[in-house]
Amino acid sequence: MKKFLYLALLLPLGQRASAQHAASLTARLDKVSLTVALAANGQPTYAVHYGSKTVITPSRLGLAFASGQGFEGPLVLTGSDTKEVDDTWQPVWGEVKSIRNHYRQLTVHLRQAAAPGRRLDVVFRVFADGVGFRYEVPQQPGLTYFTVQDELTEFNLPGNHKAFWIPGDYDSNEYTYSTTRLSEVDTTPIEPIQQKSDPHRIQTPLMLKSDDGLYVNIHEAALVNYPAMFLNVNTQTFGLRSQLVPDATGTGAKAYLQAPEHTPWRTIVVSDKAPGVLASKLILNLNEPSALTSTEWIRPQKFVGVWWEMHVNKASWNYADTSNIKLGGTNWNRLKPNGRHGANTANVKRYIDFAATHGLASVLVEGWNVGWEDWAGNWKEEVFDFVTPYPDFNVAELQQYAHSKGVKLMMHHETSSSVTNYERRQDAAYRFMREHNYDAVKTGYVGRIIPRGEHHDGQWMVNHYVHTAQKTAANQIMVDMHESVRPTGLHRTYPNWLASEAARGNEFNAWSTGNPPEHETILPFTRLMGGPMDYTPGIFQIQLESWNPAQNKGKQVHTTLAKQLALYVTLYSPLQMAADLPEAYEQHLDAFQFIKDVAVDWDDTRVLLAEPGEYITTARKAKGKEEWYVGSITDENARTQTLKLDFLTPGQRYEATIYADGPGASWNKNPMAYQIRKQQVTSRSTFKLQLAPGGGAAISLKPVQK
Repeated sequence: MKKFLYLALLLPLGQRASAQHAASLTARLDKVSLTVALAANGQPTYAVHYGSKTVITPSRLGLAFASGQGFEGPLVLTGSDTKEVDDTWQPVWGEVKSIRNHYRQLTVHLRQAAAPGRRLDVVFRVFADGVGFRYEVPQQPGLTYFTVQDELTEFNLPGNHKAFWIPGDYDSNEYTYSTTRLSEVDTTPIEPIQQKSDPHRIQTPLMLKSDDGLYVNIHEAALVNYPAMFLNVNTQTFGLRSQLVPDATGTGAKAYLQAPEHTPWRTIVVSDKAPGVLASKLILNLNEPSALTSTEWIRPQKFVGVWWEMHVNKASWNYADTSNIKLGGTNWNRLKPNGRHGANTANVKRYIDFAATHGLASVLVEGWNVGWEDWAGNWKEEVFDFVTPYPDFNVAELQQYAHSKGVKLMMHHETSSSVTNYERRQDAAYRFMREHNYDAVKTGYVGRIIPRGEHHDGQWMVNHYVHTAQKTAANQIMVDMHESVRPTGLHRTYPNWLASEAARGNEFNAWSTGNPPEHETILPFTRLMGGPMDYTPGIFQIQLESWNPAQNKGKQVHTTLAKQLALYVTLYSPLQMAADLPEAYEQHLDAFQFIKDVAVDWDDTRVLLAEPGEYITTARKAKGKEEWYVGSITDENARTQTLKLDFLTPGQRYEATIYADGPGASWNKNPMAYQIRKQQVTSRSTFKLQLAPGGGAAISLKPVQK
């Protein structure tokens, strides 16, 4: 396949262009082409094509400063630079063993046409599957500290595309997805959104499908020291304009920066096939290499936890009966136990035993530390100290017991969004973890950010998440962040940052209207584009009334049991929870075998079939093994999937174990019906999978010894 790079006047690769008068600059790699130009009013624009099809029509670029002297006025093109990079790198963990990083870079040098004549560079990287670009403010006289008031970036689309979107809430990503045309985007009826917003403001990653067959994903990469980017939709022209998350001052300021500085990358992934979007590594390639000097202590893993039993009202996070006490400064040893505290020594030992029996690496325990009686929704500076256990949680005894069983305990730090309190206490908290043999922590940020009311997705909190990734890495601790900003590929730079929540997870099925069956077929095209999600799959007791009939009447998980197994493959994460209670698994140990077997780190990934909002079938090869695992899921519609096994090694026979929906299965009427069968297959074999409404199938493929 021929590959070309064009610049105005056909300048050779690597040559600097003196291009004040050039009409446009163009770069191309395979089918993706980029054009950068100055409009008649001196405003820079860019456009993107995929072959003969338009991806982005001419769209504005620029930054607005609080001083009013940013890059929103006329600019002059002073020159450009180009280069090509084609190399390969190996992730510490991931969906594939190695990643090719091939792009053509075009750096456009701009200067304000009027005084004070400040300089701005826009760096574009053109990949075979899309484009990334960012703004760079060079060090220069008269510009040191500056405040970004707005970003003028546009993504103008050529048509009224089908869009998969959630509303632009600066503090939460936990929404179900709407599927509409761009002209129909309206967040007004969607609650609860935590701040009044433009009714057309939505979040990234935004997944789009054009009528001429293009799949387009818009997001960002390497979000550091900058607020997250949202998008305002013009429902008449189908243009998208960036909207940065403001700070807490009420002035509309978005980012406080010091030159030299750069923004995150704005990313546009494009393909003429849906699996091509899921296969893209463009966002990862735009992030910096690992900042860690050693990574051998980072271990992808599966775990169980004292967690789901609280969500289904079988137990509580808090220890005390609070009906007749005044909270605050309480002597916890004098409180009357409520009899429902889940994080007690005996119960945790039960989970440790289950993990040890079934080869799961660790046990998460939530509600182990004092403060849960008075934590949520209260505007108070100090709630948790992260080192003081409840009286019925014996830290030393559980440390010894877990060690004797070859199991690790996973720490939980719910901050209740008192972030300054957490940062003050992180040294002591991580020292406590090391002393008691914890090497992984799940953090949480429920509620409004204390003390100033910063937004979860603003610059201040973005810096906190990165600080926490760095701080945990310095202590050789792996981290899983909940209620955080949505990921942007920073797990390449900080591979101890194994996962985040940052979306509507499985727990919503326990205590809300639940997640519709299509939800998991959209997440890989949206939230997971930026990085792994701790979705907490593996619920076997689908009908939740069995745990607490009075409070869970009518509640259920909106999938079949077989689909819960398939999610371990289709929703990628190096940190996968077997989220249900041990007793639920003990009733279905034949199905639980797939959770025991399935890998969490991979050498190869093939997205075999996919359509956002409808279905996904993914095959993955386990790291360092010849084993393959397949997950196939559907929305509320039953489907028949024909699966070719041509990804297997030719000449090798495999034993396939197929975990499928049972006769009459459906997500809403018969969700726990499943069947398991085995057969020998080769790379020439073909499966026909029958997926029930809201259902799925999971397959393990293990080599047969010759």
